[in-house]
Amino acid sequence: MDHPPSYPAAPPGPAADVLHGRTVADPYRWLEDPTATETLRWAAEQDELFARWRAGEGPEAAASQFRTAVRRLLPGSVGLPAARGVRLFFERRRAEDDHPVLHVRGPDGDRALLDPNGLSADHTITLDGWWPSKDGARVAYVVSEGGTEEQVLSVIEVDSGERVDGPVVCGRAADLAWLADGESYLYVRRLPDGRRPDGEEQFHRRVWRRRIGTPLDADECVFGDGGDKTAYYGVGTSPDGRWATVSVSLGTAPRNDLYVAAVGGPGDRVAWTAAQEGVDALAEATIGPDGRLYVLTNRDAPRYRLAVADPARPAAEHWRDLVPEGDAVLEGFTVLTDTLVTVVRRDVVNEVELRRLADGAPVGRLDLPGLGSATVTSRAAGGTDLWVAYTDYTTPPVVLHADLAARPTSPGHGVAAVALVPSDGPEGAPAVELAGIRTIRVSVPSTGGVEVPLFIVADGDAAGPRPTVLYGYGGFNIALAPAYSAVAAAWVAAGGVWAVANLRGGSEYGESWHRAGMRADKQNVFDDFSACARWLVDARWAGPGQLGIYGGSNGGLLVGAAMTQWPARFDAVVCSAPLLDMVRYERFGLGVTWNDEYGTADDPTELGWLLGYSPYHHVVAGTAYPPTLFTVFDADTRVDPLHARKMCAAVQAATSAAFADAPVLLRREAQVGHSTRSVGRTVELAGDVLAFLATQLGLVVAPAPGPSPAAFASPASSPGPARDPWRPPAPAAVGVR
Repeated sequence: MDHPPSYPAAPPGPAADVLHGRTVADPYRWLEDPTATETLRWAAEQDELFARWRAGEGPEAAASQFRTAVRRLLPGSVGLPAARGVRLFFERRRAEDDHPVLHVRGPDGDRALLDPNGLSADHTITLDGWWPSKDGARVAYVVSEGGTEEQVLSVIEVDSGERVDGPVVCGRAADLAWLADGESYLYVRRLPDGRRPDGEEQFHRRVWRRRIGTPLDADECVFGDGGDKTAYYGVGTSPDGRWATVSVSLGTAPRNDLYVAAVGGPGDRVAWTAAQEGVDALAEATIGPDGRLYVLTNRDAPRYRLAVADPARPAAEHWRDLVPEGDAVLEGFTVLTDTLVTVVRRDVVNEVELRRLADGAPVGRLDLPGLGSATVTSRAAGGTDLWVAYTDYTTPPVVLHADLAARPTSPGHGVAAVALVPSDGPEGAPAVELAGIRTIRVSVPSTGGVEVPLFIVADGDAAGPRPTVLYGYGGFNIALAPAYSAVAAAWVAAGGVWAVANLRGGSEYGESWHRAGMRADKQNVFDDFSACARWLVDARWAGPGQLGIYGGSNGGLLVGAAMTQWPARFDAVVCSAPLLDMVRYERFGLGVTWNDEYGTADDPTELGWLLGYSPYHHVVAGTAYPPTLFTVFDADTRVDPLHARKMCAAVQAATSAAFADAPVLLRREAQVGHSTRSVGRTVELAGDVLAFLATQLGLVVAPAPGPSPAAFASPASSPGPARDPWRPPAPAAVGVR
């Protein structure tokens, strides 16, 4: 830059609220309106400021190199298949594709069935979900455009590709389950226009029964009429399509109601029987190929248990434990003809267990490639085929297949990689080179005597403190499970360290761990994060000026709270799509659906919780805040970008740090939202984020002349802690025992 820039003018206003006797100032409320002249002026000037910073010699070169690295480290991908009849349906993305393509494999071979890459010139249409019919003859799917998550449903014939139903506008959070005749289905759609009050356009979902090709007003509302506006519904049907299940959650509350019904023909009344109602617990129901109702629940079992019942008598009093609560979190299962396969999370990583279907007794397990994450599926109608999706911090996602009918009694039997892997890599192997990169797991002491798991990904051959990024989330019962990230890999390949903290508020250790980081106990999440940051410095992974933090959405709240509570502890902050004004969050986006997680400003006690950490309300004038990059997406209908606008203006006005030493920037992006985006957009964002972190933390990024990421240059550093020599074996080492 030719001369130090000034931040865009953002005069604080007089806005304030008196809430339960407290006066709460809101000086940047004028930035809440995205269409106001002053907001548009301010946003355009922030765009210019960010563009000017990025055009600097250091950021521009770093962003270019990181974009190249992320592209090279982002292999093609394949998803778990859905087996219906004689066909397999699965998503597959080649390395050069912006979006995964829905494929079908059958007796006539393998072909693309639906390619979202061709649905829009700018690749802003995404395929958000798909459901094959019971016989595999048809597929229902939903797409959305421009990041809005406004989903539109269609149905196509698999043989011809012809659309036979839709488009039907469902809104967000669509779900669907086919009925026995293959001509009708249950699905989730919001009330039509005109029946939703102003300001509640994203809400008021219902469950409908629809017959293909009929007018929309002929759809029958079978569940949810008169229900709460924030209700989310999940639907399922048995393999024969004659039983149905509905789950009901109010927003993101950690509890749900559950109902089961026999489903007859069109016009027949659907009579729902409660399996769980009005209980402070979660329960997920599946009807297996054996006709039993399977209920995965944390009711009276914070680490979950699996119960079975007759779907005709689904009430909890009739549940019988098939897999009782154990010492690990029971996360998922699938039912084969004679075998029950369960997935547990033990100390953050997954294990896959094999059990007798009749009584749940353990009979063996799958040996996974390393300390990673696994998801399993099987044929809806049973059988002996098992598919396993696996990933960890150094292994891109791979899909593996086992025929359990051929399982020998001796341990170590190899499982062949299923032939669904992308064409740009060998069968069952990732198409990236990550030589020398290691993952270790440590436990970090935090408040209340809690030990917080921390995963560290680094080049095992490099020594000494290095630029380090600490990533976290900590909320909504979501585990930060080990998973491959091309963004993290690019940072580590360039000589940095990437660390992921498994904070309270997630699901890593079950519902008790979740509740220890929500509502009145939200500060525990921030304390855990701070403890991990301090440990990284004390253990000499990061040296002075080398520690950055990164989080998005609820993780954006996390890093916003961290930078306002401990501003001197961090040397760079990336705050993406964040919640930051915790007093007014319920008024925008989907905020009203999160008040069970955070609390509500309408309650005086809960307002006290929120004000205790709300980042926007803890910005203090004259503080030397660390360099901060806010990234926002204009089409975000979940977390309104106003949070980042207000916080950015507040920090820019308050910080005593010079721009040259600690820039505070806003990166704004149009035509994308909170969720799925094209690979090209992901790469562009990653380049800017990593360039910001690199320039602030002192990571020197050099061009990689060859195909190996090891060509990235590392900064000179002094000796550091000993590195764990463990490295996960290749996916081919997966075995049954």
